[in-house]
Amino acid sequence: MSFEIIKMAFESLFSSKTRSFLSMLGIVIGVSTVIAVFAIGQGAKDAVNAQFQNLSANSILVMSEQGRGAVGTSKFKASDATVIATQVANVSAVTGAITGNSSVSYGSVSKNYSVTGVDINYFSVSNLKIQSGRAITQADLDSNAMVTVLGSTAVTNLFPEVTVGGKKLTVIGVLNKSGSRMGPMSVDESVVVPVTTAEKSLLGSKGQVMINVQASSVDNVATVSKDITSVLRTEHKLKTNAADDFRLMDAGSMVSTAQDSASLMSTLLTCIAAITLVVSGIGIMNVMLVTVAERTKEIGIAKAIGGKQSDILSQFILESIILSTLGGLIGIIIGQIAIPIISYFKITTVSASITGPIIGFSFSFFVGVFFGFYPAYKASRLDPVDALRSE
Repeated sequence: MSFEIIKMAFESLFSSKTRSFLSMLGIVIGVSTVIAVFAIGQGAKDAVNAQFQNLSANSILVMSEQGRGAVGTSKFKASDATVIATQVANVSAVTGAITGNSSVSYGSVSKNYSVTGVDINYFSVSNLKIQSGRAITQADLDSNAMVTVLGSTAVTNLFPEVTVGGKKLTVIGVLNKSGSRMGPMSVDESVVVPVTTAEKSLLGSKGQVMINVQASSVDNVATVSKDITSVLRTEHKLKTNAADDFRLMDAGSMVSTAQDSASLMSTLLTCIAAITLVVSGIGIMNVMLVTVAERTKEIGIAKAIGGKQSDILSQFILESIILSTLGGLIGIIIGQIAIPIISYFKITTVSASITGPIIGFSFSFFVGVFFGFYPAYKASRLDPVDALRSE
């Protein structure tokens, strides 16, 4: 392709700036949408990994059954962790916890935090480390001690003695910054207390009970889950035809389900972005067809002075590609700028991904070639005599 053809293609586009801009606009929106979609999809996957990073593959979560099909009154409680630990085989560790939100304050500083009542196994099973101070001990559990271990974010806003639900607690330790979640709870914003204190003084029946069971190996997860169900039904004295008042979820299934949901959302959004690009491609094709009609006489002159059919074809395809790829580059810039803005305002979880810009730009180039070919072919096939006669 000669330099003269490239020069003429740019001159033609710049001679109709408004039309060229409007032609690119769809591509810009489509590519920036693709980048945003992949950032949201990657953010969702990262959020899933962060949520479950404290769970090993052999973890089984047991919690009270809620919603449709649940029994009227659940007897499930944190102390069922002891029942599971003593009566279920192939279990390496068990920890029970009760979680709920409560107003936590010191002086005039007040904010809602996740308050979690835990036993002495909670920190090791959940892979949580103490940055300073100490963890909760058996003595704290036995005495219903009014003490707490704070997450790294919570401790920046609170002081050595805090008030939870109107009750004063002494801060005895601080957790390492984790950046992860334990179910609905942000570990860094958690206020951890002895489970007995949570049940009797802070949360009571409002808390959500969760037991984390570690099977001795991944191969034993199914068997352990079945045994837990049998033991708890017996412990809760449920009739044969009665529904369970608890439910079990293994870590592998939870991660797989959450990742599938994130992938499905990403796929749906990508399809929407692809439709936007296709529509913008049709717009480019229409503009190029109008351009061919307006420049019929110019095409006739070019052919009359020796312009080849391939030269005309190359020039019009090049104009279409320039429109689409320039729109793609602008879309990439806008998309990359949008990611930190979305993250800053916490509209949704996003994470930058190289896949988005690559696919977005590749698709914009393809749109330029595909939708620019027919107008270019039509222009190259014009008869020079008929073209010169046109008005």
